[in-house]
Amino acid sequence: MPLGNLGPIVTFSFDDFPRSALTSGTEIVERFGGRATFYVAMGLMNTTNALGEQFRAADLHSLVERGHEMASHTFSHLSARKTSLKDFLADVGYCERVIREDIAASPSGNFAYPYGEVTLAAKKCLGARMRSCRGTCGGLNGPDVDLNLLRANRLYGGIDQSEAAKRLIIENTGRKSWLIFYSHDVASSPSPFGCSPRLLEEVVSFAAGSGAKLMTVAEVLNQICGTSAKELEHLLPSNDLLATTPSVRLTR
Repeated sequence: MPLGNLGPIVTFSFDDFPRSALTSGTEIVERFGGRATFYVAMGLMNTTNALGEQFRAADLHSLVERGHEMASHTFSHLSARKTSLKDFLADVGYCERVIREDIAASPSGNFAYPYGEVTLAAKKCLGARMRSCRGTCGGLNGPDVDLNLLRANRLYGGIDQSEAAKRLIIENTGRKSWLIFYSHDVASSPSPFGCSPRLLEEVVSFAAGSGAKLMTVAEVLNQICGTSAKELEHLLPSNDLLATTPSVRLTR
């Protein structure tokens, strides 16, 4: 899809997601007038792992009430490269069903591949069923946007990583494109896959000051595609593969 004259845009996203992304990350993004996209792996709810304590059901309601986006990340945090296509698609659909039925919320229809691992077969299948699919291949989106594999850039580490992120923002502004950042936990001593609050605040502040719009993935797609998540809700439940309960469960 063409991005048109919508850019420059910067999106902040969190994967899995650890509770610290909500308790620390959202306050920072909100302070600068933005909202974030949370890619949720429902099988991680109420667990603790190397990223820290994971989200609770109440956290999902909180992020939606505050205007953030709830997107999906498979139920069991599966790699598309290490799982059969049938089981992978079933796990994606199961995550969406659990969000709708157990949480009584509507996922946005946007998706991110766990570990950034994608296959051509999965890309083709999910591209026809999801509003968008995000990977972890770095770079900027635009002037044409591949909605089946959105480019995204890691935001990991401490304040020493801010200059690299700022260079991306400057390039994004000059090209009037769409820049997506992703992280996991937000903590003073983050995991190797998270960032410090100081780094996140520095980057969000710089992005807001660059003149870029701070938008969720859903907000961007609503404008470039003209289709809301509500209008696409029928797609996933109507598909037999995606409605099947997966034979695999939580892995990381």
